[in-house]
Amino acid sequence: MSEFITRRQFLGHSILATTAVAVSSLEFLDVTNARAARGGAGGKVIILGAGLAGLSVGYELTQAGNDVVIFEARPYAGGRVHTLRKPFADGLYAEAGATRIPEDHDLTMKYVKLFDLTLDEFRPIDLLDVQYIHGKRIVAHHGDPVDWPVDLTLEEKDLGPTGLRQKYINPVLSDMGDVSSPDWVPPDQVKKYDDMTWIGFLRGQGLSPGAIELLTLGHSGGMADEVSALQMLRVSAQSRKRRQMYKIRGGNDLLPQAFASRLAKKIRYSTPVVRIDQDDRGVRATVLDSGKQQIVEGARLISAIPFSVLRTIEISPKFSPEKQRAIDQLWYTSIARTYLQTKKRFWLDEGVSGFGRTDLPILETWDLSHNLPGAHGILLAYSSGEPARRVAAMREPDRISFALEHMEQLYPGLHEQYELGTSVCWDEEQWTRGGWAWLKPGQAASILPHVARPEGRIHFAGDHTTAWSSWMQGALQSGNRVAAEIASLSR
Repeated sequence: MSEFITRRQFLGHSILATTAVAVSSLEFLDVTNARAARGGAGGKVIILGAGLAGLSVGYELTQAGNDVVIFEARPYAGGRVHTLRKPFADGLYAEAGATRIPEDHDLTMKYVKLFDLTLDEFRPIDLLDVQYIHGKRIVAHHGDPVDWPVDLTLEEKDLGPTGLRQKYINPVLSDMGDVSSPDWVPPDQVKKYDDMTWIGFLRGQGLSPGAIELLTLGHSGGMADEVSALQMLRVSAQSRKRRQMYKIRGGNDLLPQAFASRLAKKIRYSTPVVRIDQDDRGVRATVLDSGKQQIVEGARLISAIPFSVLRTIEISPKFSPEKQRAIDQLWYTSIARTYLQTKKRFWLDEGVSGFGRTDLPILETWDLSHNLPGAHGILLAYSSGEPARRVAAMREPDRISFALEHMEQLYPGLHEQYELGTSVCWDEEQWTRGGWAWLKPGQAASILPHVARPEGRIHFAGDHTTAWSSWMQGALQSGNRVAAEIASLSR
């Protein structure tokens, strides 16, 4: 298993500690009421969470002269940007969470450049991919004609998956408006798609069951009968013209580490927040430090943690009904990843990339060793939705056996090449309680307008508050937005 703090491990945590320590006895909890030298609203700003959202808003506020303190429940920074270096050989590593950086994610690129990090291409573009559907293994370049083993109409056979997307999905994407805008509101002509699932949308477009199978093949298919069609259309519109993906050389966690090193003593690790109070004079956060409760006061508080965790924290006075409904109902999808280290990257002998999509419970495979040194390889089995919950219910050895059994069908010879494995199931991670936030049918109308909205002196950051849910870009964008909110209070 990875070093994540799971819910089972958390049961031993003394969350009911009652010994209070005077705030003034700890230097890092000292409260200043003086207005910051430049920008901001004056007074200490409390930040919950040292993921990319909390780190970036802390960095930007500090650069503007604000006094900040960041409380992180984990013993490390980064949140869902977490690189696994054990148990892999020869300096190999793999991402437990955020894995890819699209070429059009400008804020991510900005900070990568600022901190002098190096990018490598995420995957090869000249090798063959594997697709496995209805028991048939298909090896082809993306867009190549394929004899799909599903029932299709004559037109659907001629179009293939690329043509199907162009005819039945892309025209709707043109009606979506500026989907990347923080202030995006669904145009009237697409609002109806919020009331149906992605499967329901595809059916409504007149596609056959076989065509729907092709268009939902892979890990997004694990959520196709759960997620709002409008959410899927927004994501599709964002990625429509995307061509290249990157990763940070040495591991994506080098980005949060760069932030954390510059924030130095402003971060307090292994210190979860259990209660938040606010009034017209300020905010108070009750934290657990070494099992003891402490209270820290500030002028503003930024929640940069997932709503799935925020809903477990006591809030006084209660948020508005609209905000509380958003916190209670925002859905975090299940994500499970099983990593298999191999003696060599044997799939390259066939000219295969190591990337594949399937109708098996593993849903997708990725070669995470592309562009890494050494001869060993790492193949990832990537599941989401119900298949991920199925994996999460297994013991670690069973997860690895399960992945081996299914991936052998995509990569014959895997059993002979296999050396070791590990897994990450984000539903188990105590300080995340799921993968990333997606909207269920009806939620673009009912809760989306309230997700990012401040409540009194409390502001909200995190990829879930942006158009870029699940991406580092979203976390960074939210950090910049909240820093601007705080700065505007002094104008």
